Amino acid sequence: MGHATRCIPIIKTLQSQGHTIVVATNKKQKEVLSIELDNIDFILSEGYNIKYSKSRFLFGLKILAQAPKILFKIYHEHQWLNKLIDEKKIDLVISDNRFGLFTKKIPCIFITHQLTIKAPFIWLEKLIQKINYAFINQFNQCWVPDVMGKNNLAGELSHPIKLPKTPVIHIGILSRFQQKKEGQKIYDVCILLSGPEPQRTLLEEKLVNQISNISHLKIIIIRGLPSTSVSLNNSSFISKNYLSQRDLQDVICSSEVVISRSGYTTVMELLSLHKKSILIPTPGQTEQEYLANYLQDKKYCLSFSQECFDLAEVLKHSNSFDYNLSTEFEYYHQKLIEQLNKLLT
Repeated sequence: MGHATRCIPIIKTLQSQGHTIVVATNKKQKEVLSIELDNIDFILSEGYNIKYSKSRFLFGLKILAQAPKILFKIYHEHQWLNKLIDEKKIDLVISDNRFGLFTKKIPCIFITHQLTIKAPFIWLEKLIQKINYAFINQFNQCWVPDVMGKNNLAGELSHPIKLPKTPVIHIGILSRFQQKKEGQKIYDVCILLSGPEPQRTLLEEKLVNQISNISHLKIIIIRGLPSTSVSLNNSSFISKNYLSQRDLQDVICSSEVVISRSGYTTVMELLSLHKKSILIPTPGQTEQEYLANYLQDKKYCLSFSQECFDLAEVLKHSNSFDYNLSTEFEYYHQKLIEQLNKLLT
């Protein structure tokens, strides 16, 4: 879902420049994008439908076992795109981590913050990078949603020693929330749930059980379930299945601290609002584990594992932690427009 929501500011920028947008998306992503965007031609494309493991130790193996299915889907979406370009008279393709959406017919851009994909072993990491670059090199440009210099957010993920042959452009931070917005404090804790199942539900169950022992705090949980009508019924906290961009920003800005996964889109949005955050990486997801540790070293956030997470103790740590939230980040606007104009002329 993070790949979909971080494309919202790009789509709005394109629309402001007078372009007509076609969005290929799955059903869940379409539900979210339909709330935030107008005048979009949506086309259903289910993506890779990767299944995830409950066990952090089996996380990588389960994904590896699905490699043949993923490669077949990449080949299929490449063939599908070539037909779609002619049908819709498309002039430019922007693909957020969809490896098969390249073509020789028109300019194609690949968006990723993972030029390095973390793995348990160095040899495996290098092998994965070669495969990753082989696909990226099929595109005209690679856009990295991060900044150059010491204030970057993704470390080795977005700033590897070796780059692909395709031109790499760090376009700045992508966020639906562009302005730091001060709000009157309403909530002590805002919990943002997101990410793949079954880990999203496992974390939700763990936090709900721990909240019942903390009666003096006002807590709100945003479940990240736009298509669910069943709510959590509990007098210890407020629960919302999903919030629009504006409502979500209001809740975040009126909360003392936010607890969330360390997905990169979430990280960009929280730091764009200069918000204190506590990150819980999805178990076994090496990218999120690396990001959480990297950002904690920079004092942009606190990080705790899901296995050892104790809400009461974590909040004590947060109260005494010296957050570094004064950094002003470079956003995508100008660089993105400049690159689009070059490719479309």
